[in-house]
Amino acid sequence: MSVQATAAPGSAAPSDASFIDKTYSKVFWRLVPFLMLCYVVAYLDRVNVGFAKLQMSKELGFSETAYGLGAGIFFFGYFLFEVPSNVILHRVGARVWIARIMITWGFISGAFMFVNSEMTFYAMRFLLGIAEAGFYPGVILYVTNWFPSHRRARVITVFMAAIPISGVFGNPLSGWIMDTFHQTHGLSGWQWMFLLEAVPAVIVGLAVLFYLDNRPSEAKWLDPQERQVLERDLAAEERTKTDSPHSIATVFRHGRVWFMSLIYFLFVAGQYGLTFWVPTIVKASGVQGNFNIGLISAIPFLVATVTMVLLGRSADHFRERRWHLIIPALIGAVGFTVSASSADTTIAIAALSVAAGGVLACSPLFWSLPTAFLSGAGAAAGIALINSVGNLAGFAGPYAIGALRDATGSTAAGMYVLAATLVLGAACVFAVPSRLVNR
Repeated sequence: MSVQATAAPGSAAPSDASFIDKTYSKVFWRLVPFLMLCYVVAYLDRVNVGFAKLQMSKELGFSETAYGLGAGIFFFGYFLFEVPSNVILHRVGARVWIARIMITWGFISGAFMFVNSEMTFYAMRFLLGIAEAGFYPGVILYVTNWFPSHRRARVITVFMAAIPISGVFGNPLSGWIMDTFHQTHGLSGWQWMFLLEAVPAVIVGLAVLFYLDNRPSEAKWLDPQERQVLERDLAAEERTKTDSPHSIATVFRHGRVWFMSLIYFLFVAGQYGLTFWVPTIVKASGVQGNFNIGLISAIPFLVATVTMVLLGRSADHFRERRWHLIIPALIGAVGFTVSASSADTTIAIAALSVAAGGVLACSPLFWSLPTAFLSGAGAAAGIALINSVGNLAGFAGPYAIGALRDATGSTAAGMYVLAATLVLGAACVFAVPSRLVNR
C-alpha cells in the first residue's frame, strides 16, 4: 500500500487511487445490499396488491376501475407526507426514521387481510402511502451522505434493482402463497399473502436500528483514513453545487426542481403501469394458475435487473447522464407498443421484457440529475418534492389503465398511453443542460 494510504489520523486524506476505490467498495458492500433488502420488502408490500387482485377483485366484487383507483390512491398519502417525512429524516437521521417507516408499513400491510369493501381498500392503501412516505427519497438522500455524484448512478441502480428483484421472487412467491394457503383456517389466499409478506418489513425494520449509521463520521467499521476519504470527496462536491436551493421555501420556487418532478412523473407512470398490471396482462395472454402466472411475470423483471445494473455502471464510467436515460425510455416505449399490439403470447412477453428493461432503468438513472445540483436542506426537501410529485403518476398510471380496460375490454390502449409518457419524458431529459448533470 502506498505511503499516502497509511498517513496518520488527522493528516490529509489518502490520495492513492487504489485505496480510494477499496474504501468505496467497502462502503458499497456494507450498505447497498442491506438497503436493497429493505427496498425489496418495501416494494413487495407496495405492489403485491397487483397479485392479490387475481382473487381479491372477484371475491369482493371490485371493478377494474375500482381496483386501479385503490392501487393508485396509495400515492395520495405518499404525496402529502413525503416532504415532511424527508425533512424529519434529515434532522433525526436515517437509522431511526427508516426503521420507523418500515415497522409502520409492515403492520399496515398485514392489516390488508381485513379489507372487505372498496372503501376499506381505499382507506388501507391511503394509510400505507402515509406509512411509507419518505422511505425512497430518504434512501436517495442517505446515499448522497456516502457517495459523490460520479459514483452514485451505480449505487442507485443496484439499490433500485430491488424493484425487478422483488418481481422475480415476489411474483412466484405471491402466487404460491395464494394457491397453497387458500381457505386455510377459513382465510382466502390473498389474505394469507398480505399477512405473510408483511412480516419481513417489521423484522428488517428492527434490524435497521442496529445496522445503519447515519453518516461516515459515525461508522465504527471505517478506519480513520477511510472516513477522511469520504468526507473530503463529499465536501469537495458540496462546493460545486452553487445552483441548489438552500431552504424548504426556496425549493418550492425553484423551476428546475419542478421540471425534474415532471420528468420523474412521466417515467414513474410507465414504471407503475408495468408493475401493477403485469400479472393481469400475463393472465390475459392465456397463462393458467397463479404460480405459473407468477413465474412468467418474473421474466420481464429478470431482464430489467440486468439492464439496470449495466446501465448504471456505464453512466458512471462515462460520466454521461442524459443519453443513458433517453435511450432506455425510448426502448421501453417500443416494448409497450409491441406488447400491446401483439396477439402472440411469446412475442407479448418478450416485448414486455424489453419494456421492463427500459422503463425500470429510467428511475434510478434519473436520480443522477437532481442530486447533481441539490445539496443540504435543499436536497432533503427537493428530493422529497420530486419523488412525491413524480409518484402521483403511481396513481395516474394504474387508474388510467384500469379505466381504459373497463372502457375497451383490453389493456392495449393503456399500454399505448404509457409508451407516449416515456417518449415525452425522453424529450424532457434532452432539454436538461448536459453541463449541469454530466459529472
